[in-house]
Amino acid sequence: MTMPPCTLTPDIAVMACVAQAILMTAHASDFQGSTHLMPFDEDVIGYGKTPGTNAISSLKARIDSGAVRLSRDPAGSLLPAILRELHVPVASQVLAFSKTSFQRERIGPANPRALYFSDTVYVGHVPGSPILEFTAVDAFLGAVFYTLDESAPQRPTFVRTDQCTECHASARTMGVPGHLVRSLEADESGAVDLLTAVDPVNHRTPLADRWGGWYVTGQHGDQTHRGNLMGREAFALQKTRPNHSGNVTNLSRWIEPSKYPVPTSDIVALMVLEHQQHGQNFITRLGYEARLQLAAYGHVQHLRPQIDAFVRYVLFSDEAPLTAPIAGSPDFRKAFESCGPRDKKGRSLRQLDLRQRLFAHPCSFLLQGEPFAALPQPLRQRILERIGAALDSHDPASSACHIPPAERAVLREILVDTVPGFPVPRARAGGA
Repeated sequence: MTMPPCTLTPDIAVMACVAQAILMTAHASDFQGSTHLMPFDEDVIGYGKTPGTNAISSLKARIDSGAVRLSRDPAGSLLPAILRELHVPVASQVLAFSKTSFQRERIGPANPRALYFSDTVYVGHVPGSPILEFTAVDAFLGAVFYTLDESAPQRPTFVRTDQCTECHASARTMGVPGHLVRSLEADESGAVDLLTAVDPVNHRTPLADRWGGWYVTGQHGDQTHRGNLMGREAFALQKTRPNHSGNVTNLSRWIEPSKYPVPTSDIVALMVLEHQQHGQNFITRLGYEARLQLAAYGHVQHLRPQIDAFVRYVLFSDEAPLTAPIAGSPDFRKAFESCGPRDKKGRSLRQLDLRQRLFAHPCSFLLQGEPFAALPQPLRQRILERIGAALDSHDPASSACHIPPAERAVLREILVDTVPGFPVPRARAGGA
């Protein structure tokens, strides 16, 4: 069937595009070949032999030089001090009870693993374990992994470990060292059923398929998810009593909240995390591809499919729609929305919607981060030009087809003001 051009009936075309995007959500993919493992340990990238330049390597240098001294909390933990030094909000806490970490023997429904995150770093903590886990978002290398042993008799220090790439550099992470959010059914002990896996999870995943093996606090109306469910009986009951473990604000029925800095595993933090981690993997993959192409051919002309797929991702072309409002921790929302640049009218790509979609302005804040800024310039400029072209396009197959014209104009203004190098519309070129 041939669709009429958007120039004739823009409102109808937008609605048709939204409907098409919903149908495509289950089949959305990144680009052909995106799961192939990249040769990241070879000379062009040199992952294993290249020192990291990131938030963790910077903090490590400051600790080793004596410029920073970490203080322990009353329980003897360095976690609160490290979160402060890394500017990671405690309100970002999300809790996974599935046995999916290298510390799986310590993890279970009564003792979930806590994860805290910002744009630049992820911090993992299992109560009762002296080992803190870290992943830094490195603008050149992608995800770089570290541990810190709190029980070390000498001054505790970060130790880089590339062993994590055995799981965190696979088809699930786009073939590069990266992050991974999965949804798996777990039993009463936290052991997972791999046959139930949904991965990777990102903003394209329907809520009904998310958060297996995770605790989830917050309100989500009649929308269902797999969080807070463990064991066959709980999953069976979900079929006759949807949300019997949903829409909760307190986890005390499952855990002892005092073991954690905050008593939540925030639904909005989970949603931001899911979008962010896959987008960061995508940027790493694009950076690797571009550097290999430039080394081999001197140009990035062969990356058109990768660029187009990334543009669809950052413009939320295949986002799973919300059917009811989402309400999470006001502390996380405040911390998240307060970061990042704003345009001349005070608007930000970090503003949350949480009624029909995740963000108020459907374009990823990752375009404003250092990893995207550090992409090889020919690639970065092509991406920005493709985003600009999508926002200007009247083609119903455009990556921005789901965005009404007025919202596209707002996005353009935000991007011009907050993303260096974003193409200025001709009407504004040379203006005041």
